[in-house]
Amino acid sequence: MLGAIRRKFASGGSYSLSLQTRFAASRQRVSFLIENEVVLVPGCGSARNVYRLAFLGRTFSLSPMRVLASNVQAEASLQKWRLFSSESGDLVDAVVPLMAESITDGTLANFLKKPGDRVEADEAIAQIETDKVTIDVASPAAGVIQKFVAKEGETVEPGTKIAVISKSGEGVPPPEKVAEKAAPEPSPPAEEKQIPKAESAPAVEKPKTPSPPPPPPPPPKRSATEPQLPPKDRERRIPMTRLRKRVATRLKDSQNTFAMLTTFNEVDMTNLMKLRSEYKDAFLEKHGVKLGLMSGFVKAAVSGLQNQPIINAVIDGDDIIYRDYIDISIAVGTPKGLVVPVIRNAEKMNFADIEKEINTLAKKANDGSISIDEMAGGTFTISNGGVYGSLLSTPIINPPQSAILGMHSIVSRPMVVGGNIVPRPMMYIALTYDHRLIDGREAVFFLRRIKDVVEDPRRLLLDI
Repeated sequence: MLGAIRRKFASGGSYSLSLQTRFAASRQRVSFLIENEVVLVPGCGSARNVYRLAFLGRTFSLSPMRVLASNVQAEASLQKWRLFSSESGDLVDAVVPLMAESITDGTLANFLKKPGDRVEADEAIAQIETDKVTIDVASPAAGVIQKFVAKEGETVEPGTKIAVISKSGEGVPPPEKVAEKAAPEPSPPAEEKQIPKAESAPAVEKPKTPSPPPPPPPPPKRSATEPQLPPKDRERRIPMTRLRKRVATRLKDSQNTFAMLTTFNEVDMTNLMKLRSEYKDAFLEKHGVKLGLMSGFVKAAVSGLQNQPIINAVIDGDDIIYRDYIDISIAVGTPKGLVVPVIRNAEKMNFADIEKEINTLAKKANDGSISIDEMAGGTFTISNGGVYGSLLSTPIINPPQSAILGMHSIVSRPMVVGGNIVPRPMMYIALTYDHRLIDGREAVFFLRRIKDVVEDPRRLLLDI
């Protein structure tokens, strides 16, 4: 038996165990997680004093243990459990795995396989969508999917069975047969239905009823200026995904909690773009990753947060928590919604480390494999709306942080340089901050530091 087991004595001489383990009995395997205490009592009729555990209607023999007391009454308490997978002979049940500590259920988004398909052990067969991440349901064994016992769109909890898998594939119809069986039978033609003839009914004199009142006058025609809603047959109603509902709730909470104020500045991108153009090939050859603009802004943000530590702080009740570390959150738009992976300890990273971490997190975010731990925390957020063509915006603070930096598209504009009007690649940047904690002076100084570092990256080398 693998796992951590805490053993203590209970009244009457029984054992009380709390365990998180993978349990093996005979040739069958049952994997489970028990979060509460399970009382194990000695079994009867065994010379070796074998202890037994009743679980989900089945009894398993545990390793022999010494009996410490006699005349013990059988008692078992199993109040809260979460099942990983269970199998019985040839059939194996695929169930919803454990999720993060703060997630209790999810929505069965879609099946990745069909009944009759061959699957390997640990191969994903379905996806569970939660309010934070998408979780794969893996096949516990190699075999053929016999049937699905849950439907897409259902709310499922850890331990919910969603599919049955046959390890041998016997008795499972091929996918074509399954599709034919699932297809609804066509209804008989309308002319085959027998309709009773009117002549066969006996004539019955109908009682006289009062004449109905005259219909009301038709409503007046709408004028050309009145708005007209589209007809119902051109509307579509689709439930919000859990991730979208979570994002909406957090953004509204941010708007209701913070005293948000936004300050703006503009940055001349000439030098940073020239730096990337000159060294991109050598940078790629040495570090195996492309040199982008985001790493320059992350380094500039780190420098600004070190000069204005109040922007890296947060309000907690009547206290202010100052952080001596800098975890930069990068907002990433994915097909399923907005996620914010975190670059940990950005103050200790160089340009190459930042670019590698951004690429890794962005790939995980787009393919849905990013974990909650990789999105948790963060002391400051950078949102780059410029990749979508945004010229100017006021970003919303990502709770519980105190500020967010908004980057925008680079546009060539006429600028006055040395008394001459010349075209320069310019970017508007915006800082939205919690005015309860951060004054305008600190916010403007921070944004000014971003501008100085991006326009002259040599300041990072000289620490000026």
